[in-house]
Amino acid sequence: MSRIGKTPITIPEGISVEIKNNIITVSSKTDHLSYEYKDGIKIKQEEDKLIFERRDDSKKQKSFHGLTRSLVNNMIIGLSVGYVKELQIIGTGYSAEVSGPWLKLNVGFSHEILMQIPENLKVEAELVPRREQGPLGVQANIKVSGNHKEDIGKFAAEIRKCRPPLNYATGKGIRYKGEYVRIKPGKTAATA
Repeated sequence: MSRIGKTPITIPEGISVEIKNNIITVSSKTDHLSYEYKDGIKIKQEEDKLIFERRDDSKKQKSFHGLTRSLVNNMIIGLSVGYVKELQIIGTGYSAEVSGPWLKLNVGFSHEILMQIPENLKVEAELVPRREQGPLGVQANIKVSGNHKEDIGKFAAEIRKCRPPLNYATGKGIRYKGEYVRIKPGKTAATA
C-alpha cells in the first residue's frame, strides 16, 4: 500500500465531511471545498477518521491513492488552520500595496504591475521601515493567505515571476521568505 494513502486522516472539530458520488465535500462554518476523486479509490468515514482504499495494485491506482489522500488532507488543513505564503521585495525603490481587488507592484519597470487578487484569497502588503530592512534591504513584505493551498501557491508564484531575484549583483527582486538566492560573481570578478 501507499505510505501516504494508507495513513488515515483525523477530522478536527468544526469540520464536516460529506462523501457522495465520487465527490468529497469538506465544510467549515465559513467555507467549503470539494474534490472529485477518481474511480477505483474508496473513501470511508469511521467516526472522526477518513480511511482511503484502492481497487487494485496497478501503478495508476497507487499514485491516485496517495494523491487523493494528500488533496483531501490539504482541504481539511486549509479549512481548519489555513495556509500562508510570504514573499519579500528587495531592491531600492521597490514597493507593493493592495488597492481594492488589485495588488500594485513597483519593481523597477517604467510602469506599475497590477495583479487581480482571486476572490478566495486574502493579500496583505506592508512597506518595511528603513531601520528594519536588515542586511538584505527588504523594502516590502507580501502575505498571501487562504483555504486552498494550490491557489495560494499559484498566486504567490505569479507574484514572484514579475521580478525573480537576480543571481548577479545584489539579489534584488521578489523572493519567498527564507528562500536562499546564491549570488554569482560577475564577468570581471570571474576573470580577475
